[in-house]
Amino acid sequence: MKSDVSVQPMSHTLVSRLCQVLEPRRVHTEAADIDLYKRDASNIEGRAGVVCFPITTTEVQDVIRICAEFNQPFVARGSGTGLAGGATPLDGAVVISTAKMNRLLSVDPINRTAWIEPGMLNLDLTREVAHLGLHFAPDPSSQQSCTIGGNVANNSGGPHCLADGVTSSHILACEVVLSDGSLVVLGGEEPEPIGLDLRGAFIGSEGMFGITTKICVRLMQNYSSVKTMLMDFTSVEAGAETVSAIIAAGMVPAALEMMDQLCLEAVEAYIHAGLPTDAAAALLVEVSGLPHAVDEETERISDIGRAHGARTIRVAQDEAERALLWKGRKTAFGAIARIKPNYYLHDTVVPRRKLNEVLQEVYRIAKRHDLLVLNVFHAGDGNLHPLLVFDKREPGVMERVHAAGEEIVRVSVAAGGVLSGEHGIGLEKRDFMPLMFGPHDLHAQSAMRVAFDPLGIANPFKVLPSPSRCGDAHDIGEDMWV
Repeated sequence: MKSDVSVQPMSHTLVSRLCQVLEPRRVHTEAADIDLYKRDASNIEGRAGVVCFPITTTEVQDVIRICAEFNQPFVARGSGTGLAGGATPLDGAVVISTAKMNRLLSVDPINRTAWIEPGMLNLDLTREVAHLGLHFAPDPSSQQSCTIGGNVANNSGGPHCLADGVTSSHILACEVVLSDGSLVVLGGEEPEPIGLDLRGAFIGSEGMFGITTKICVRLMQNYSSVKTMLMDFTSVEAGAETVSAIIAAGMVPAALEMMDQLCLEAVEAYIHAGLPTDAAAALLVEVSGLPHAVDEETERISDIGRAHGARTIRVAQDEAERALLWKGRKTAFGAIARIKPNYYLHDTVVPRRKLNEVLQEVYRIAKRHDLLVLNVFHAGDGNLHPLLVFDKREPGVMERVHAAGEEIVRVSVAAGGVLSGEHGIGLEKRDFMPLMFGPHDLHAQSAMRVAFDPLGIANPFKVLPSPSRCGDAHDIGEDMWV
């Protein structure tokens, strides 16, 4: 990417000031170090000027105040697992990593809440409270490595968010450092905090509104009974119709995931779980609650599956088998390396009734661009995750990948869907925002952004396609994509 904004090399004075408020060993300026932070898990690269590792709220404030003094853009970063370029630093921005702020600060098992730091890993939180019979419900596939601060930034979801809701349903409050270094608490532990729901505005703001330094999360009680089943079909259409029929019957399972044949083949070669690799599609369904209700719902879902052509229905017999089935779903993205070394993972949402229609179009798009596509996604809420797999060493392949990706986005929105279900907009889908929003909508979003960040230095050039302030310029060039 070549921005129209002229940016000078990182000021030695700015770096010296940063080293005064942080230990110098937590201010990285060496090329080999900062090169590791030029991108997140997306295919979009940028350039970091300096990488800072604060460990306290005060240190975050100090770093941001210095950025404000020098009018220097900054980018918050957790584990870098984002897939939309949201944590990609542009034009030498200061990267503020919260990875070292990873403590569980307090737990209230009675009210089922906890205060944590943003660098805590998603799965670590559940592990820390497991002895209390509690867990944190949002469970992205990257939950072993993604941070809860990153989950808040993107309002992340996960397989078990169908019934329990995505991240915004499980965050009560955020302590936030704004772009001038001031500290605010958005939301609160009380059921109905007074005033506007600025907590709700902050969650999903992708680092444009400031950096969270403490988070109050809502914890869920572990279910007394859980059943996981895998049913397979001879067509994707039959699997999609089963999904719609389950929801239409008034049931909302804990999870309802779909994998197509190419995905099943890749995963089975990796985990050897006895997956039906000859099936066109398979549904992974999980039901949780009280034992009697779980048994009844499992039987009803099985009946619906058979009525729509399920060939086999496998119910996990113990926790080990259940964990193996879920390992297959959550390691699907890594398993595709057995097919091709690179992938481009998309994230759109379509109405459930349009699942099969859009999936068939995705297959046609991939074929037209001479690409392989795997589909593994949150079928219950229509959140698609087509994986375009490729080898970037092949001449011209990136142009085909990007063209196919754009077509998938346009087809999804045309079907009544939305740009993103959980990965965010970032750089990846920024210029597609007009597909969903008119000029007045985008202006309102820009006004909200300016209200939180009047200086325009908190993760600039992300999400909004038109300048949010005079002087902003947006231009993603082909050299930005890798």
